[in-house]
Amino acid sequence: MRITHVLALSSLMTLAGFTQASAQQTPTQTAPKVAVFKELRVISGVTVSPNGDLTFVGSDARVRRTDATGSEKWSFLTGDIGRAYPVVTPQGVTIAASYDDHVYALDPAGKLLWKVKLDGDIFATPALRTDGSVIVATAGGTVHALDAAGKTLWTFKVGAPVFSSPAVAADGTIYFGAQNSRMHALSPDGRLKWTYAAGSLVFSSPAIGADGSVYFGSSDRRLHALSADGKPRWTHLTNLFVNASPIVTSGGLVVVGSYDGNVYAVNTTGELEWTYRAGAAVAGTAAELSDSSVVVPDLSGTVHAIGRAGQGLWQIRTGKKIDLGVSVSDQGSVYFVTDGGGLNILQKQRPLAVAPWPTFHATPTAWGRAHSEAELQAQAQARRAAATAVISVPKPAAPVAVTPTPQPVTPRPTGPAPTTPAPTPTVPAPVTPAPATPAPVTPAPVTPPQPARTPAQLAQDAAARARSADGQVFLPLTEAAGALGVGVQNVTVRTATLTLGAERVPVTVRTFGREVFVPLAALGDLPGTRTRLERGAVIFTRGTQEVRFPLSVPALVPLQGKPEFLGPLQKS
Repeated sequence: MRITHVLALSSLMTLAGFTQASAQQTPTQTAPKVAVFKELRVISGVTVSPNGDLTFVGSDARVRRTDATGSEKWSFLTGDIGRAYPVVTPQGVTIAASYDDHVYALDPAGKLLWKVKLDGDIFATPALRTDGSVIVATAGGTVHALDAAGKTLWTFKVGAPVFSSPAVAADGTIYFGAQNSRMHALSPDGRLKWTYAAGSLVFSSPAIGADGSVYFGSSDRRLHALSADGKPRWTHLTNLFVNASPIVTSGGLVVVGSYDGNVYAVNTTGELEWTYRAGAAVAGTAAELSDSSVVVPDLSGTVHAIGRAGQGLWQIRTGKKIDLGVSVSDQGSVYFVTDGGGLNILQKQRPLAVAPWPTFHATPTAWGRAHSEAELQAQAQARRAAATAVISVPKPAAPVAVTPTPQPVTPRPTGPAPTTPAPTPTVPAPVTPAPATPAPVTPAPVTPPQPARTPAQLAQDAAARARSADGQVFLPLTEAAGALGVGVQNVTVRTATLTLGAERVPVTVRTFGREVFVPLAALGDLPGTRTRLERGAVIFTRGTQEVRFPLSVPALVPLQGKPEFLGPLQKS
């Protein structure tokens, strides 16, 4: 029986002005060129194998393996798309998660070894343990441990959807956040050790420091630091929610971006070392390179390289949204994916730093676990050639090439301005134009602009296309928000920001047929909103405005029994 839980938005955030000092300035170096660009319909994060091969999920629901330049080696069709990073084991097996509720294990040639159906969509990237078992968390609100053959070892009922990717500490403790606004710690056999209450939802995936400390962001606008036993060490307040996942650098900095458009570097004692102004919301995880620079994209489509003191080094403006972090190979190639699935490759860069948690899920292969001393030594050896290679030193940026403070993505020409007026001055076209009689201008039938749909019409359209899944009702985001007079910003596959005047509220979203839907429950939790259920309709009241969505919730989601208890379930 599938158990569902209503998503509550009890903590609402007010957009504050940017009060931190900004470290961004005109970049000091010319940006590297994108050496390879391929439209590969990439929709997930990109995982990089030790030999440089890439593995990702496409918008056609295929898991793909390519070489380091994006040329395909094999593909495998799953039942739906997925955005989790595939995990590549030391044996070359790919563990891929999908929105079809399945986990797939594929051999190095892309052939199916096993697949397991779980209890809900899988947004979070699985974590690989040292014994070859994997930890998988679902939107159905369960954490599963599967052995290397796909057999269930144990499950733990969280009681809320999990979008935060689990992380495994050196002692085997499993950390993850959930939509109950808590960070959880489980023992290696799936028993709850502790929970810690943040002020709001936790989308961010935890990073583990060298001393076992746990770092994560929350929609409460804070970066949180906990000791391994769950005691709070410190928090750092940003100006908007922190859905990105932090990294821990070789220099002991915790680096994370915020939806306030800043990237923050905080030392492990909680002191702010620097703030870099990206100029647009940051949802993707940063990556530290071996020269201690940090590379991070923003949602406007700009990739930023930041120096160890927080100074801007270079920027690449793509003009297309980037909501996942960059991936970096041991050979020194940097990969990022732009909206629409384009794979961008920067070659002859530095490899990842050897650090406690230098990238999303700790390694290019997305293992999601703390490194042993032997693994750190192996990483240093594998990356030494690229870390010490002579690469062309980037020249100082020409003033014309970079525009400070990127504004929402209108790419500017970087070359010289178009060579003087294009009208050819040489031949001024003979002044004997054809009959000066202007052809009778039969005005093309002007189609009057479609009148804007009223809130009632938008509500009717939204209700007509309502969907149900996992015990929840979903409405198309654009129409539902329009009916309630709510603005929509920063839409990713997992989240969107709803704007009500100065307030910004993060909500989870879900994609059906490539269209974004929002849970009905999330709309009911908006500030200043009251809801009531009538026969065949849900009524929303905001201020003096009442909007009627003509839909039958009981018909879409029949009543289901509740479990007698939630907790760890051992399975043999």
